Amino acid sequence: MFPFSRKKSLEHKSGEDKTVNASDILGEELNSEEEEEGIDTELSFHPDWEIPNEQRYVYAFHNSEAPALKPNQLSLSGIDIEKQGRNVICTAFIRQSLDKPIQLKETAILLLGPNNEQIARKTFDLSQVGTIPAKSSRPWQFIFQPENLYTDMIPSEGWSLAFELRPSSRKHELDLDEAWKQSLADGAVRQLEEVVANAAPLKPGEVNFMGISAKRTEEADLAITILIRNGADKNIKLEQLPLKVEDASGEVVAQGSFTLTDFEIKANTSKPWTFVFPASLVQKEELDLSKWKVYPVQ
Repeated sequence: MFPFSRKKSLEHKSGEDKTVNASDILGEELNSEEEEEGIDTELSFHPDWEIPNEQRYVYAFHNSEAPALKPNQLSLSGIDIEKQGRNVICTAFIRQSLDKPIQLKETAILLLGPNNEQIARKTFDLSQVGTIPAKSSRPWQFIFQPENLYTDMIPSEGWSLAFELRPSSRKHELDLDEAWKQSLADGAVRQLEEVVANAAPLKPGEVNFMGISAKRTEEADLAITILIRNGADKNIKLEQLPLKVEDASGEVVAQGSFTLTDFEIKANTSKPWTFVFPASLVQKEELDLSKWKVYPVQ
């Protein structure tokens, strides 16, 4: 029987949606479908649950408000979060858009905050969810114990649950800061995506810096744009980054330390960023930027 300890809390959906390719979780190749229209999922309850009609209506409403899925997707759609003692209990829909029933296995689930920061991680035996019918949505509870939590600060809004993907099973992606998303043209974004896709693969856990562009400004400052590449399966944060730049001569032409605020690179992604060395830190008048490299100072 599914416990409903806080009936009113379910009336407001406080969580977000996280979607993945179903093949990454099921471990099988799926036929690509030409269907382009969004797929709405039909509500499905575990056959052993005894759910009052009022609760069924609430779940049905939230399910109808959930965004449509693309073919062959799995989604975790957060409904409610609460603390019971030292435990954190998350209620969410497990949604799937396949044209066949599926059964899940042991799977690592992440609890994320509003800025995608990792709050908790736990491996759940999702075989207990039972068979999820084709193109359906099944509510479930995820209970995180104190040993699963990385912080005591549990958000009441904007949180989400996500399937943890192994780096080998997930494509390395571009992670753009919100300001970059708003300022870059579509063509520039596509160029960055191509750079990320064609870059040499990272080793598990590796973090490196890849130069994209270097130029002098009208004020004689040196602007360096680099990709910070995170090959780890966890988000990383940078607060202080000392950098050196060498030009084609192999000489150090600029060196400085940069303070970063709330700067995070998501797991298995690359984030571009521009660092501007003031003219006072540029050590040569004439720079040969036909070839250059940038690296952190140890």
